[in-house]
Amino acid sequence: MGKKLEGIQRMLVIINKLKERQRYVPREELEEYVRLRMEERDATPVDIRTIQRDFKDIEDLFGICIRFDKKRNGYYINEEDSLINEQYERLLLNFDLLNALDKTSNLHTYVLAEHHRPSDTECLPALIKAIKFSHPVAFDYIYVREEGRMREKKVLPHYLKEDQQRWYLLAYDNNVLKIFNVDCIRNLRIYYEKTFKRDMNIDANDLFKDSYGIWNQPDIPVENIELSYSALDGRFLKSVPLHHSQTIIADNETEFRITLRLRITNDFVMALLARSSSLTVIKPLHLRERVRKVYEEALQRNA
Repeated sequence: MGKKLEGIQRMLVIINKLKERQRYVPREELEEYVRLRMEERDATPVDIRTIQRDFKDIEDLFGICIRFDKKRNGYYINEEDSLINEQYERLLLNFDLLNALDKTSNLHTYVLAEHHRPSDTECLPALIKAIKFSHPVAFDYIYVREEGRMREKKVLPHYLKEDQQRWYLLAYDNNVLKIFNVDCIRNLRIYYEKTFKRDMNIDANDLFKDSYGIWNQPDIPVENIELSYSALDGRFLKSVPLHHSQTIIADNETEFRITLRLRITNDFVMALLARSSSLTVIKPLHLRERVRKVYEEALQRNA
C-alpha cells in the first residue's frame, strides 16, 4: 500500500475515533486504536509521533483542529476552531471506500472489488487543500476526444464532484466555469503563494439539477420525457431512479411508466440504452427517433 494512501486512511481512522462520544481520548488509547485499524488494512505500523504529524495534515487539509488537554489527559477535536463540513466528511468516507481494497491487501480474499476502480484518487487531497485555502492550480489535461492531446490549464478550483465512480473538478478557466475529469489531470501544481476570492454564490447542486450526470449543457433545452418499461425493469427503476425528477404515472403487472424533466444529453441517452430491452420512448418523438437510430446503426454493424 502506498504511503499517500496509508496517510489518507490513517487520517480517516483518527477523525473517526475522535468523533466518538468519548470527548477526550488518552494518548495510549488513540495509538492502540490507530495501530489496530491500520493492521486491518495491512498498513505499516506507526507510533504516536507519526499520529501527531497527521494532526497537522488533518488541520491543513480539512480544517479539523486536534488538541491535547493536559488536565483531562486526552486528545479532542476543537469544535470552536473547526467547521467539520459534511462535504469533507463524505469525501473522507469515499477515500476509504475507494482505497480500502488496495490490490496489495489480503482483503481481496473475502471482498470482491470492481476491476475498474477509479485511478484518480491520488491528487484528490491536494485538490481539496487548494479548494479549501483558495489556491490556484495548474496541470496538464488530457483531451480524450482529441486523440489524447495534452494542454496546460491554469484554473481557480471551486468544487469536487463525484459521478459514476469518477471525480470531477469544477474550476474557473479564464472566468468560465468548466468541468475537468480528475482522471485526465497530470502533473498537478498548486500555487501556495497565491490566493483568490472563491465565488460562494455558486449553487453547485443547482448546476446539475436538470442534467443526467456531470455534464451540464445550457444550450440544450430542458424537456418533458415519458418512458414505458416492463414491470420487471420497473422494479429496478423504482429502487434506483434515472433522475431526481422521475415520477411514476403507471405501475402494474404489464407496464411501468415514468415521466422525467431534464436535458437530453449524450450521457442521458447512454443511460437509457443501458436498460432498454423493454424501453418504449413515448415522448418526445425526437428522443424516440434518436434511440431508434442508435439501434439501427448497431444492427447494421453487427448484421
